[in-house]
Amino acid sequence: PGVSGWSVGDEVCALLTGGGYAEKVAVPAGQLLPVPKGVSLVEAAGLPEVACTVWSNVFMVAHLRAGEVLLVQGGAGGIGTMAIQLARAIGARVAVTAGSKAKLDFCAELGADILINYHEQDFVTEIKRATDGAGADVILDNMGGGDYLDRNVQALAVNGRLAIIGLQGGTKGELNIAALLMKEGAVTATSLRSRPLKEKAAIVAGVREHVWPLIAAGKVRPVIDRELPMTDAAEAHRVMDESHIGKVLLTSR
Repeated sequence: PGVSGWSVGDEVCALLTGGGYAEKVAVPAGQLLPVPKGVSLVEAAGLPEVACTVWSNVFMVAHLRAGEVLLVQGGAGGIGTMAIQLARAIGARVAVTAGSKAKLDFCAELGADILINYHEQDFVTEIKRATDGAGADVILDNMGGGDYLDRNVQALAVNGRLAIIGLQGGTKGELNIAALLMKEGAVTATSLRSRPLKEKAAIVAGVREHVWPLIAAGKVRPVIDRELPMTDAAEAHRVMDESHIGKVLLTSR
């Protein structure tokens, strides 16, 4: 997972969830997207999964709006770098967490203006300080369980929405329902892989309508850490486990 970019033919790039290794693959037509103008075929492989994940969770489910604050847990990854750009494109304010100054600096270049080093700072304290105590309207979280669930609820603004998309912090966490009630908040969790074909097609259609024009206009771009041949898949996973910014792509040539 994460090392899963695919390009098919000369004109389309495919959305595949969960990763896989093959030179050819059969894909439902509803999960195909044209390669955006100004993006190479290989670079386009780094777009569909992150764009569909961010669009479906941040905009279709959590309904982020202009003027709101989005907190992205892990802002320097493939999902995070896409979330920053799309949120800024619609006029939202973006906060990110990351584990190094270099990653935070890169997030700032993409448009994030609340930068939190999770090794040195508490994101609940920092997001409240940066928003005059209000908190984040939407949180995109890849951690899931552990103490992140409770802390994310603490960091939410009134009517805030927590969108969980990963389990890096564990599969279980304790939820303070009283705190959630006081904030009139919502917690959602989704996965692309398990969705019916009709839902995946609807997400892809939304991405094509709303995200692809931003890419063609140069307002959003794929962030690629590096490209490696498919024979170096093990090295790609090592990079993913250690440190990277954006996507890691495997190529078949």
